[in-house]
Amino acid sequence: MKLTELVKNLNYILDAGSLDVEISALEYDSRKVVPGSLFVCLTGFQADGHDYIPKALEAGAAALVVEREVEVPEGIAVLRVTDSRTALALLSAAWFGHPAREMTVIGLTGTKGKTTTAHMLKAILEAAGHRVGMIGTIGAVIGGERITTKNTTPESYELHSLFRRMADAGCSHVVMEASSQGFKLRRTAGIQFDIGVFLNLSPDHVGPGEHESFEEYLQCKSLMFRQCKQGLVNIDDEHTPAVTAGALCPLTTFSMAGEASYRADGIAEERRPSFLGSRFSVSGPMSGEFLLDMPGRFNVENALAALAAADLAGISREAAARGLETVQVKGRTQILPTPGHYTLLIDYAHNAVSTENLLSMLRAYGPHRLICLFGGGGNRSRLRRYDMGEMSAKYADLTVLTMDNPRDEEVEAINEDIKVGLARHNGKYISIPDRAEAIRWVIDQAQDGDIIALIGKGHEEYQEIRGVKHFFSEEQVVRDYLAGKDRK
Repeated sequence: MKLTELVKNLNYILDAGSLDVEISALEYDSRKVVPGSLFVCLTGFQADGHDYIPKALEAGAAALVVEREVEVPEGIAVLRVTDSRTALALLSAAWFGHPAREMTVIGLTGTKGKTTTAHMLKAILEAAGHRVGMIGTIGAVIGGERITTKNTTPESYELHSLFRRMADAGCSHVVMEASSQGFKLRRTAGIQFDIGVFLNLSPDHVGPGEHESFEEYLQCKSLMFRQCKQGLVNIDDEHTPAVTAGALCPLTTFSMAGEASYRADGIAEERRPSFLGSRFSVSGPMSGEFLLDMPGRFNVENALAALAAADLAGISREAAARGLETVQVKGRTQILPTPGHYTLLIDYAHNAVSTENLLSMLRAYGPHRLICLFGGGGNRSRLRRYDMGEMSAKYADLTVLTMDNPRDEEVEAINEDIKVGLARHNGKYISIPDRAEAIRWVIDQAQDGDIIALIGKGHEEYQEIRGVKHFFSEEQVVRDYLAGKDRK
C-alpha cells in the first residue's frame, strides 16, 4: 500500500522524505520491522518507541511516525503527529481496510459486568441467526475459534486485525468490551460504535500503570459516548450524568428501579438440579417475561442491558428470550453439571465486594448449606484477604481455605490472613492447601440442597507459583473427578 493512501485520515506534518513510497508492513514493535515497514513510535509506561528508531531503520523501515523531531538518513519519510497512539489506531484501520465499517459493532464499558453482558449479547445475536465476533477479558472469539489476547481491549493494530478476520469469516456483528485503558491509550480511536453501552462505575483501576485518579478513570469511560451512533446507559448508577455529560449521540436508558426506556422488575429465583437462574419481567420496547440461565439480581441487570442493546440492534424478542435461556459464561456464576441434588458453581469473585454480592445472592436461594472455597492472591493486599474472609464468614456455613495464585508467598501464610477476617463472624472453616484436593473434598461432602461456590479463579486456567504459571482448570478437576466416581 502506498503511504499516501495509508495516511489519508491522519493529521501530520511531513518532516522528511516523500509520501510516494510503498509500505510493506505497519509495525509498532521494532523487533518485527521488515524492509519497507512504517514504524510507529509509541510512548509507553516503561519504553519509548523513539529510542528504537535506529533498530527500526537498520531492519529496513521506510517511514516513521513520531511525536517529536528526529534525525534520519535521506530518503526516509518522517510524519510527525501530536499523538502516535491515535495515529496507530487510524493507520491500523486503514491498513486492514476499515473492517469495523463492515459490521455492527457494539461496545460495552463499565467497572463490572462487561464480560457477562458480552456473552449474553453474543448468545442473543446468535439465537437470531447472526455470526458474531467477541473481544474481551477472556480473549477473542470468531465462530468456534478462541484467540488469546494480551488485553481486554487489544492494542489498535491487533484490534483491527481481529476485525478483519471477523469480517472475512462472515461476522455481521461484533460485541466487545471497551476498557478504560483501551480509551486512555487510544486503542479504540477512530472506531464509531454502532451502539455504546454504559453499565456502571465504581472506584477501581486507580494506581500506578492504570489511572492517576478516579476522575481520570471516569473521563476515560465517558469517551464511549463521543464515538458512537447510539448510547445505552444505566440510570441507576450515580455516575451516569458525569459519564454522559459530553455525549455526542442520542441516549437510551435502562433501569432496575426508576423510570427508563427499558426496565426490569418482578425478579424471582428459580432453582432445580444443575440450574440456578432468574425469572424477570421487562417493560419497554422489548417487553415480556424472560428466563435467565444465571442467578442473581446483578446478572438480571446485565441481562437487561443485553436485551436493550439487542432491541436497538433490531433483534426480535423471541431470539432474545432463546439466547438468555441458554447463555453460559465461563467463570461467571458458571453452574457445573453434578449427579446429585446440589449445586456447584465457579465464579471469578476475588475481592470483598464481589464476594459479598455473590454469596448474599446465593443465600437468597435458601440452600441447605452454603459452602465457599477460595484462597488469596500472593503479592497482593492483605486487606483484601481479611475482607474476603469476613464476607465468607458472614454468608457461608463453611469456608474451605485453599490455594489461589500464591506467587512468592506461602499458601499457609496467606490463609492465616484470611482467618483474621473469618474470626470477625466466628466463621467455620477447614484448610486444604491443594486446590484440586479441596474441590474433590467438597464434592464428597456435598448434601442435597447444598450450594458450593468455587471462587477467585473463574475463567483462569493456571496457578502462579514462584513466577511460573502451572496449568490448572477447576472445571476439568470437577469433570474428571465426577467421571471417575461414575466409573466406580
